[in-house]
Amino acid sequence: MKASSSTREKISRRTATRLLGGTLLSSIAAPHIMLAQQASTTPTAQATPSRLLSAEDLQFLDDLERTGCLYFAEQSDPASGQVLDRASNKTTTGQLDSHFASSIAATGFGLTALCIADRRGFLPNARIHNQIINTLDFHLNKMPNVHGFFYHFNDVKTGKPLINVEVSSIDTAIFLCGVLTCRAYFNDPRITDLATQLYNRVDWPWMLNGGKTFSMGWHTETGFILTRWDHYSELMMLYLLAIGSPTHPIPPESWNAFTRPPMNFGPYTYISGKDPLFIHQYSHAWFDFAGQRDAYTDYFANSITATRAHKSFCLGLNRGYTDDYWGVSASDWEHGYTAWGGPPLMGPVDGSVVPCATAGSLPFLPRECVRVLRSLRDTYGKDAWGRYGFCDAFHPSLHWYDPDVLGIDLGISVLMAENLRTAFVWETFMQNKEPVAAMKACGFHSSRRGNYPPAPNPGPVPSPSQPATPSTNRPSRS
Repeated sequence: MKASSSTREKISRRTATRLLGGTLLSSIAAPHIMLAQQASTTPTAQATPSRLLSAEDLQFLDDLERTGCLYFAEQSDPASGQVLDRASNKTTTGQLDSHFASSIAATGFGLTALCIADRRGFLPNARIHNQIINTLDFHLNKMPNVHGFFYHFNDVKTGKPLINVEVSSIDTAIFLCGVLTCRAYFNDPRITDLATQLYNRVDWPWMLNGGKTFSMGWHTETGFILTRWDHYSELMMLYLLAIGSPTHPIPPESWNAFTRPPMNFGPYTYISGKDPLFIHQYSHAWFDFAGQRDAYTDYFANSITATRAHKSFCLGLNRGYTDDYWGVSASDWEHGYTAWGGPPLMGPVDGSVVPCATAGSLPFLPRECVRVLRSLRDTYGKDAWGRYGFCDAFHPSLHWYDPDVLGIDLGISVLMAENLRTAFVWETFMQNKEPVAAMKACGFHSSRRGNYPPAPNPGPVPSPSQPATPSTNRPSRS
């Protein structure tokens, strides 16, 4: 879901994954909201439950959010509102980077980040309001679209799609999550009107292309992409937005159409495909799954287990990962862009670290993820931290530090940091009636058990070189 350079702009996270062989805290309902809010207002760790964060932790998260939000303000075109897919992290001026590829997903993350920036006073309200109006208006009235879906990468100024770039179903969904966050947050008739038109315009059944699951996209020259969103991944937002559509919905039964393959790694069992860690984070940035489950699982608890398994996987690689240094998800690396991680082992995991891997899991493993992120800045901040926070990835032993930041990786970091602190994105996005109705139609109900599953005894960790093999069969309904 990102362009890696001017010569790789049409390669997405999902494409890279396919090429590599892959196709807070509580024990009662809605726990993260109450306890995370307490964490944001309690001055010392001694006065909070043990799972909550110290004042130093919270100050670090504030720095991470402030720098990340600055990216979405500075690295967007003033007229179109589109956000650059990537930019240099070592700039001192904040001027729009020379890269020209915007990302529709980065723009969606950016719309949500601007809501956070406004709430926290990171940027002037008038500037934020103007940027959001410009963004929504441009995408509704000037940006090329096909049945309401947007192209993946576009010229940041003109909005014209880049050569050979697909109309993307999942990246459009990410953009719309940002649109609906703005609609819920701002009490502004103009924003409400523009956002509602953007959402209502999308012809979701068209992207099914006669099937039960969504196509990954559509090309002007060749038509629909044959690969589909047919197994559990970041796809939940796509299906829920479509089911909740008031104008062009798909049936709630579509929620049952994608498989939920069981993954086993050491003592960890959870639902996952052979995909990087970000698939367990993206839908959770907006949709509030905590305290709820459907007929298949508790997805919030599932992401907790997936993050624990990923940490165990990293530490078992014998490639320099420790409790203070772990986390790999689709990102840049020294030789370009790749979808890597595990379990099972995928891609050239070489000891590099990707900060957004742990930042994107902040609500799932708060103490462990904050520990890593603070250690990364304290130890490597001179080279790894810039105007917009962490660079996208780095490998200190090889003296390699990515010169760039990527919009979607900053985006998931900012949103999940704020969700950990205050649950703001969850509370705001879920004020929209459509997501709530969609989850109800899909059978979500209050979970009787808490969301925070106890950590199993790790025991012997299987060799990452012997990857776990997930089944393609959907688990039985519980």
